Amino acid sequence: MSSDTNPDENYIPPKVWEWNSENVGNLAVVNRPFSGATHEKVLPVGKLALQLYSMSTPNGQKVAIMLEELLEQGISNAEYDAHLINIRKGEQLSSGFVEINPNSKTPALMDHSITPPTRVFESGSILQYLADKFDALVPKGHAGKTECRNWLFWQMGCAPYLGGGFGHFYFYSSVRMKYPIDRFTTEVKRELDVLDKHLAKNVYMAGDEYSIADIAIWPWYGSLVLGNLYGAAEFLDVASYKNLMRWAKVIEQRPAVQRGLEVNRI
Repeated sequence: MSSDTNPDENYIPPKVWEWNSENVGNLAVVNRPFSGATHEKVLPVGKLALQLYSMSTPNGQKVAIMLEELLEQGISNAEYDAHLINIRKGEQLSSGFVEINPNSKTPALMDHSITPPTRVFESGSILQYLADKFDALVPKGHAGKTECRNWLFWQMGCAPYLGGGFGHFYFYSSVRMKYPIDRFTTEVKRELDVLDKHLAKNVYMAGDEYSIADIAIWPWYGSLVLGNLYGAAEFLDVASYKNLMRWAKVIEQRPAVQRGLEVNRI
């Protein structure tokens, strides 16, 4: 860290906030206080029923891994065309992509096996959609299904603290500020402890069965403890989370996971 001081420690918020693109630097192309398309562009459509529009971020990896796991099970109808949406270049702000996801976030999926074609956005929603469509990767019993979805929604609620909070201030921000790093490190380590204690009693997130809960959580928290996210493994003392580390390594070895990580990778 270059400094523990906050250059804006004397900042006083105005009565009415106004956006200034210069304040977010090179993030101005995507970090803005309004929605909608910035340019016209029709998205490509391949020959298969499922069309994935994504980038190999943790959220994009979830869906690619899910599709590869379905194919690993021999479900041929899960074959898909993958189209790269480069979020660093603002391609998620095209008119074609905004039609699929008005929130302009990757990944997004179009299912052309249905008339009219169905759009699915938000990674957790896509995982549930595919699990329902192919009756796979969710426990069959009521208790197991509920536990699976408990952890799926846990990930959806917690990951913004890891990505938008810790990841931003520790890794992406050009200014190192002690307060936000300490704030989000505290929360991320609490989340890692939640996972570690749960996995001390369970092989996978929903018990003994690999499911969409694992697929949702692993690209974020598994990648983090394996040292593949934000370069923060030593900083977070991830080796101390032994149960979480065991789980992360087991899932890393799955062939479908390894293939999914390569989909739309830059």
